[in-house]
Amino acid sequence: KLTSSNNRPREDSWLKSLFVRKVDPRKDAHSNLLAKKETSSLYKLQFHNVKPECLEAYNKICQEVLPKIHEDAHYPCALVGTWNTWYGEQDQAVHLWRYEGGYPALTEVMNKLRENQEFVSFRKARSNMLLSRKNQLLLEFSFWNEPIPRPGPNIYELRSYQLRPGTMIEWGNYWARAIRFRQDSNEAVGGFFSQIGQLYMVHHLWAYKDLQTREDIRNAAWHKHGWEELVYYTVPLIQEMESRIMIPLKTSPLQ
Repeated sequence: KLTSSNNRPREDSWLKSLFVRKVDPRKDAHSNLLAKKETSSLYKLQFHNVKPECLEAYNKICQEVLPKIHEDAHYPCALVGTWNTWYGEQDQAVHLWRYEGGYPALTEVMNKLRENQEFVSFRKARSNMLLSRKNQLLLEFSFWNEPIPRPGPNIYELRSYQLRPGTMIEWGNYWARAIRFRQDSNEAVGGFFSQIGQLYMVHHLWAYKDLQTREDIRNAAWHKHGWEELVYYTVPLIQEMESRIMIPLKTSPLQ
């Protein structure tokens, strides 16, 4: 009995080693290891949950004001895309902005918008239409496509992954190989990981002609040698995942 009791901690430790993921120590930040070196762009992803009766009015004022900021060289930012969620969380608007020059550009834009009376009035009117809102600051993966304007009509899928803490480097290593399986139909729009807001979040943005095309393209990936192995290794890194199908607004650069 004494021998059995003394060996129990060792047995417990061995069993835990089977299920607890070991995280290798890193000598640099995720942002330096995974983000694009040739650009210093920062992205902001906004989720606005709109009162159902206000969605049409909300879209109207967004389409009037947001393109003006996008087109004004006074602001070092660009509207990448703006959508309404079709499938997923209902009565939701999603906006993706790019800030050329990183955090200093973000600060400059925010300071200038505080002095923009049209934008101040817009925010006040918008606040009466919202139930809730949240945002995240993101960097783009070095191996993903640059999100550039594209003609439509398209539907867009935003696939969001909450990773287990400590697994972002693994995710990046696997998807640096996996992305080549998803380029044949030009469906890959952009890939991002969070820096501020909900951490260890990854967002993949895809464009498809319609829902059936989405189904066909995704099924075709499974017939490519190597895809199933990469899926097998990335699934254990995920805590939660969510898919949104989105429709672009008329003024969105991504159509």
